[in-house]
Parts: sequence; structure tokens; C-alpha cells
Amino acid sequence: MKLNINGKIFTDNTNELEKDSIFVVSKQNEKFKDVAINNGHEVINANDLKKYLDMGSIKIVGITGTNGKTTTAAAIYSILLDLGYKVALQGTRGFFINGDQEEEYSLTTPVQLGNFAHIQKALENNCQFFVMEVSSHAIEQKRIEGLDFAIKIHTNITRDHLDYHKTIEEYINVKNSFLNDDSLKLINIDDKVVKYNSKNAFTYSLDKPSNFKVDAYSFNQGMHVMFSYAKNNYAFSSLMMGIFNIYNLMASVATVSLITNNKLEDICKVLENFGGVSGRMEIINLDPLIVVDFAHTPDGMDEVLKSFPQKDIICVFGAGGNRDSLKRPLMGKVVAKYSKHIIVTSDNPRFEDPDLIINDIISGIPSNISYEIEVNRKEAIRKAIKLANKNSVILVLGKGDESTQIIYDQKLPFSDKSEILKALKEIEA
Repeated sequence: MKLNINGKIFTDNTNELEKDSIFVVSKQNEKFKDVAINNGHEVINANDLKKYLDMGSIKIVGITGTNGKTTTAAAIYSILLDLGYKVALQGTRGFFINGDQEEEYSLTTPVQLGNFAHIQKALENNCQFFVMEVSSHAIEQKRIEGLDFAIKIHTNITRDHLDYHKTIEEYINVKNSFLNDDSLKLINIDDKVVKYNSKNAFTYSLDKPSNFKVDAYSFNQGMHVMFSYAKNNYAFSSLMMGIFNIYNLMASVATVSLITNNKLEDICKVLENFGGVSGRMEIINLDPLIVVDFAHTPDGMDEVLKSFPQKDIICVFGAGGNRDSLKRPLMGKVVAKYSKHIIVTSDNPRFEDPDLIINDIISGIPSNISYEIEVNRKEAIRKAIKLANKNSVILVLGKGDESTQIIYDQKLPFSDKSEILKALKEIEA
């Protein structure tokens, strides 16, 4: 891609090099460095891009973690906007500036030039904060080179992306490497595998002692949370559900407190305006209660499933193809632990046979637990709704607010939310 900074043209693609343009070398394209040099072009490292863009007026907030990045980032963005700041948000759901969506879905974290292009646009719109999700791929591939973070937030580290990182140890080490420097950090201290540089580090938790410590919470038409910080007590409420969302919202409140001069009471008050993220623990219907969530790892699914202890859970889920296959039986096992009815279906099979993916999943379901297989995800949702009663909650997991289903290399239109609403209408009729 190309980027124009104060009249200088930067590109990371040798095919786009023009007269006087500058080639930006990264981990992905370093093998083409000599091509640019031999054709007389100036070459710089991605880490040096910041020398050309005056970034002194914007604070970059980076959130990493297996689960919770999107919700935490969105909550921070919402709080800062409601407090009167100008803010940009970059992540899985797209790119937003001051409440408006500028770009649709993208990589969780773009390549280096993409980050700087978005920051440049944020600066042009007088943004004071740039909130971004930071994926493990981006850390390992050095896509965040050149960015100086005002604060780094860690949500949690659980099993994911082992199709790329190969081992859980490698994945954990990559995530933790983001937290090695002296920058201001906010750490979920309840995470058993997190390692970080303690300098300039603040912590939050539900269990262990921490700077921002959740002391009590209840769920009644949402959540009500009491926490302490610096020997003072505070509280916030939200219509969102789930213990994992207490972590997400606690991280959001703490972050805004650490990077602004606003009082915690004011931060907690405007948090109540944040209604959550589409496809993340999203309530689609109340009677029967139907919830859609993006959870697609054993730990992420466990967090969602255990949020409904008083309900009979009907769970519809599958697993993505051409991804970590070892997590599939673990997904089956965790769903069996909590659910009254299990319907195993297709997710994004990509180039794998959906039946074989399902076989991997059900190998983890104990032999004494019954389940149903329905490869057609649309029909699986219909069957779940027909099973529901007053005490049921239907959890449709794995795809969240995705608008497509990936079969082979095709993205076919499919939305869990749309299919739920259509099924409800048809069944009612």
C-alpha cells in the first residue's frame, strides 16, 4: 500500500515504487529490499516511519489478549467519546473516527503502513486517542513497529491460533513479549500465564490483590460491580452479562482513569451508555432468550456458558476449518459440561469437510451426553428455537456478527442474527 506523509510517498510494495518514493522495509517484505536499493530508491525501516509523522498529540492505546480485545477496545472508545474526547478505534470490526465508521471489517491489526495511515487520518480529525486491538500475529510479524503506546492492556491468554503459532508455549511467549518494555501497562493479574515488566504496570482482577480490585458483583438485568482503587470504593452498572465482561469493563474503566484526568466516578457513570458490541454476548431475543457470541475457543466458550447457571442451555456451535484442530474435542467437552441440549453444526469449514470437523468436536463429548448433529447451520438454529422453553437460553456460538460463511475460498452471505430472526418469524407464523 501507499502512504503520503507531507508530500513524501511511502510504500511497502516494490511494484508501487515511483520516482522519489520511499520503500518501507518490514519483516514481511525484507527480501525485496535490494530491488528498491538497486532501482535508486531510499529505504527505511518500518520503525522509522514515526520520524516523518508528527504523533506527539495523540495517545495510542493497545489491547492484546485471546478474548476481550474487541469489547474492551470498544468500551474504551465509547467512554472517551462520551467524556468529550476525539477518538479513533481500529480493530476487528473496522476503523472508526469520532463515532463514524470509516472502513469495514479488516485484519485485527493492519500492516505497518496501514497503522500509520489510520493514525494519520486520526490526526487529521484532531483525535487525542487512537485505540487499537493488537493481535498475536501482529506482534510476531512486527506489524506494530514504530508505534509508541501510551498504555498497553492485557486481557487474558488462553488457547488460540495454534494453526499459526504451532505450540501454546510459543503463543503465550508472543503475547507476553508485548508487555516486556517500560511503557504504562494494565494487566489482568488473574491470568495464570501472563508475564510482564512490572515497571509502570498497574493490575486489575476479580480474585487476586490488584490496583483495580473487583470486590463484589451481581447479575440482575445486567451487572452491578463494586471495586476499589487507591483505598477508595467505586461502582458501575451495565446491561451486559458474563463474568468475562466484568473483566472487560473493569479494564476499560481503569484504562481511561490512567490515561486521562477524569474522576473514576465520572468514568463509571458514562460507562453505562455502552451497550456492548454486536455479536459479543448479544441478546437477539428475550422469549425465548437467544444470545449470539463470537466465542470460538474452549476457554472463551467456557466463559459464556458458565454465565447462565440458572438456565437450561441449548448450545449451537461448530469449529472453523483449516485452523487448530486440537481444540475441537476441547470445545465439545466444555459445551457438554454446561448444556442441556447440544447441536453441533458447521462454522466456517473453508477447505475442510464439515463432517470431519464435527467428528473432531464430538470426540470430546462424553459418551453419556446426548447431542444432535445438523451440518446446515440455518437448520441447526431453527431446531434450537423449537427446543426452547421459558427456562431456556439458546447460545449460538462461534461466528458472532460475521455476515458470511466461508466455504472453500468463497464467502457466502450468512448471519447468525438474521437467521435467528427469520426462524423466529417463520415459527411464529
